[in-house]
Amino acid sequence: MSDRPIIIAGAGVGGLAAALALSDAGRYVVVLERAPALAEFGAGLQLGPNATRRLARWGALDRLRETATAPEAVDIRSSRDASVIATAPVGESEKRWGAPYFVSHRADLLSALVETATARPNIEIRLGCGLDGWQASADSVTVHVEGRPDIQGAALIGADGLRSRVRDGLGLATPDGPRYSGRTSWRSLLPASSVPADLLRPRTSLWLGAGAHLVLYPLRGASVLNAVAIVQDDWGDLNAPDFWSANGDAAFLASRFQGWAREARDVIETAPGWRRWPLYERKAVPTWSRGRVTVLGDAAHAMAPFLAQGAAQAIEDADALGRAVAAHPADEAAALDAYQRERVQRANKVQRASRIQGLVYHLSGPAGLARDMTMRAIGPAGMAKASDWIYRV
Repeated sequence: MSDRPIIIAGAGVGGLAAALALSDAGRYVVVLERAPALAEFGAGLQLGPNATRRLARWGALDRLRETATAPEAVDIRSSRDASVIATAPVGESEKRWGAPYFVSHRADLLSALVETATARPNIEIRLGCGLDGWQASADSVTVHVEGRPDIQGAALIGADGLRSRVRDGLGLATPDGPRYSGRTSWRSLLPASSVPADLLRPRTSLWLGAGAHLVLYPLRGASVLNAVAIVQDDWGDLNAPDFWSANGDAAFLASRFQGWAREARDVIETAPGWRRWPLYERKAVPTWSRGRVTVLGDAAHAMAPFLAQGAAQAIEDADALGRAVAAHPADEAAALDAYQRERVQRANKVQRASRIQGLVYHLSGPAGLARDMTMRAIGPAGMAKASDWIYRV
């Protein structure tokens, strides 16, 4: 085993999860984060049992339980009249899939991961340290840090998100780069005092309509309602400085929900403000690693959010990476190759399924009616069975 650290670029969900998994494998880990502080941003996210069972293994789930919510079910509703089309019984998650199904604020998940990581002596998180390139040799990786001395490592893990510099340096595909999906995600947190009590029950509502959908669930002890609206939308520059946090025009969003049931329009109109995020994907590729350098999370497989698997797939990546390094303690290149061989096919399958799910969610006219009839016919048992391939791993 090398005495050099494994270096991770990025202290998001994937990077911190990877640090915990590599720590469990007995390695010293240095996490480099460009931001000067781990700021609280983002909104709610859904964590299926394929994610929570791994968080439990690393000791992070107990911290997350303090703020997360376990929904009783996901109710899929019609945009026309608010009727329930189908129900996914995620409240039975532990019984069926062996781990809980949670909804959480992204900041709460990051806090749980950071607290767990900083309690471990073999994990070091360095803030204000942006990656400025690297050079890999047969036995090490030299990582260049903006304004700081170089770091010698045994391997480099690119958990640096959609616009990954590590992926760009690896040259995994030609052409490559983030691809805009034609949709934007609008996110808001509504105080409990401004929404009907029915929306604060521990249930998730997924509303389906023509060219748009809306997701609602309570967070932080039902003190706020998380609202996510995804609509077809034009978008400008990926390199805009407010790429992930642009203020959205509430009137524009309301125009996309004309004709929807009153309950849904009330949420859109009552929200105190909206943040508009463009949805991008990365091209599915057959390899993520070259020698001692690899990628994970959005850097490897940025995907549409329609299966709520972005964070969960990054967590799966981290788990596979840790196990591969433990199995090849003296050969990091072999470990990264084993990691990608385990993960590429599944992650690409989930990415593809997420894209298809988005098309299904936004159907209109007769196709939308046929979708609703099919979901009604499947019933709760069928909805649960349809998720087995995702949640049982």
